[in-house]
Amino acid sequence: MTLAITAIVFGFALLVYSAERFVEGAAISARYGGMSSLLIGMLIVGFGTSAPEMMVSVFAAYEGNPNIALGNAYGSNIINIALVLGLTALICPIMVSSNIVRKELPLLLLLVLFSGWQLSDGELSLADASVLLIGVVCLVSWSIYSARNNQDDNLGVEIKEELVSHDMSLKRALFWLIAGLVLLLLSAKVLVWGAVTIAQSLGVSDLVIGLTVIALGTSLPELAASIAAVRKGEHDIAIGNVIGSNMFNLLAVVGLAGIIRPIPVTSEFLSRDWSAMALLTLSLLIMAYGFRKQGRINRVEGAALLVAYIAYNAYLAYTVVAVPV
Repeated sequence: MTLAITAIVFGFALLVYSAERFVEGAAISARYGGMSSLLIGMLIVGFGTSAPEMMVSVFAAYEGNPNIALGNAYGSNIINIALVLGLTALICPIMVSSNIVRKELPLLLLLVLFSGWQLSDGELSLADASVLLIGVVCLVSWSIYSARNNQDDNLGVEIKEELVSHDMSLKRALFWLIAGLVLLLLSAKVLVWGAVTIAQSLGVSDLVIGLTVIALGTSLPELAASIAAVRKGEHDIAIGNVIGSNMFNLLAVVGLAGIIRPIPVTSEFLSRDWSAMALLTLSLLIMAYGFRKQGRINRVEGAALLVAYIAYNAYLAYTVVAVPV
């Protein structure tokens, strides 16, 4: 047990460090390759922060623990909205100026509803996973199209300023791109081993471990990035990072895990965990979209999101105790 706890702590620390280096290296390399700042923000930064979820979920599915993969993806989405944006908005209200972000919010809600429909038959099958991966291709294509037609979007401006502040040589950027990826793989493998070992020792389901401990750990890069962004006044990066990550989690993270191994889905997961994610996503749309005015998440709304996160975890703990697994 002690070794497993050490593995989780070490895995989390290495995961956060390697994810930051990987995204930074990828973003700078893309800039040297001529990619626009807006596209870097939509693809590299937004999706790159989901690299920890992807690595952990792929390893979990490959090693025969697909529910860790599912719990990690959906749990991360819950944490990204309720904890990451809630805490960030408490520090500083989040103003939403980017038209791209406003367009992504309804798209995210549609993906959440589609995911619920896919899981309603009690399994994420190979066919379901294939559709999700096709969705990744469509999303990337839409991102490229949007970036080309919205060059002056505020998100691109903020990303350009951020890239300038983290300038490095192409050689160094490529080094961190490769080294970050290798460290991500290593940290994910260590983390999954530690989590599975603890789950088996405590008699807790893989799903619950994925929804809580692993989801929290893999969401740390989003938390760090959003808080840092809003403190610099880069509000659209703060929320755009979360929206992009959540879309990537629903499509690529779950899709890759489902391709490796079909994932069983219980009715309890749909009524408890998927429903929580759907309600939080709808709440985020209402708060941040800005119907007929500029969108924003104020401190009161941030506090409400944090309360929702605490309530969800309390209910999750209650159901685990009330119905032993």
